[in-house]
Amino acid sequence: MVFTVAIDGPAAAGKGTIGRAVAAHFGFAHLDTGLLYRAVGAKGGDPVAAAEALSPGDLLRDDLRSLGAGQAASRVAVIPEVRAALLAFQRRFARQDGGAVLDGRDIGTVICPDAEVKLFVTASAEVRAHRRWLEVGGDEAQVLAEVRERDARDTGRADAPLKPAPDALLLDTTDLSIDAAVNKAIKAVETGIRQGRA
Repeated sequence: MVFTVAIDGPAAAGKGTIGRAVAAHFGFAHLDTGLLYRAVGAKGGDPVAAAEALSPGDLLRDDLRSLGAGQAASRVAVIPEVRAALLAFQRRFARQDGGAVLDGRDIGTVICPDAEVKLFVTASAEVRAHRRWLEVGGDEAQVLAEVRERDARDTGRADAPLKPAPDALLLDTTDLSIDAAVNKAIKAVETGIRQGRA
């Protein structure tokens, strides 16, 4: 079965946690597409060359979850040639047999506009910054400033800006437990699977 779940949203909204849980529940493959951009940014040098030469091994670096890698990802993600280099990789992953969940910033709008299920996971900037601060520590006010800066960059870029697809289900996790958010996502996928078989 080829079945794609596209999950988009800003940093620290919970899309990765939800994506992993949904993939595990249904036995689908999972790709955190942000890791692609983090890996490109972390490699340094010419970002286009880094994107074109990206290998699965590059996604295993242990520094890809750092704040610095996130900022680097956001900077290289505005480069159209980087996005183009990573597009085919993501589309192949999405349409593999057995189902796939991809989470990122432009999955439902650009990478997989025909995904069977699209979710847009969001939360207030303050809640997302607090979650990120719990992960990485440091000055919480600075983390909030960086979250807002990244939101502005991701939503304001000319190429594939962060925005919900018109047919995406909105999941606001500001006041939602992770279990409740995962359950809503699983129900949406179950509905999509049923509709596909109808």
